[in-house]
Amino acid sequence: MREHSGKTGFRILSYVALSLAAAGVALPLLPTTPFVLLAAFFASKGSLAFAQWLDEHPRYGPIIDSWRRKRAVPVPAKLLACSMMTLSWSMLALLGVSGMILAVSGTCMVASACYLVTRPSF
Repeated sequence: MREHSGKTGFRILSYVALSLAAAGVALPLLPTTPFVLLAAFFASKGSLAFAQWLDEHPRYGPIIDSWRRKRAVPVPAKLLACSMMTLSWSMLALLGVSGMILAVSGTCMVASACYLVTRPSF
């Protein structure tokens, strides 16, 4: 029973991640690629049929395939992610968040941006 409930959890997470990815297609501030990759990961753990559907999807399949084969992220996704991190950190600074939170969040965002930018592009 426990194994089944774990698969259900992964299945739900994959649907939520794909929903966010689909919203990212229409909303310019919501990134699509990270959510597609999360959906593929969760689907591989919870629903092989859904994972296969994602792999064969005309829009999402190539993103997943490029990540799996080359760990590649498209340039627009890199630019959007870095821009959003910069905007988020700037908003924290403008809102007067403590220096410790600015330092920790800034360090995490810079590390994430460095990882992202050093991944190959399509």
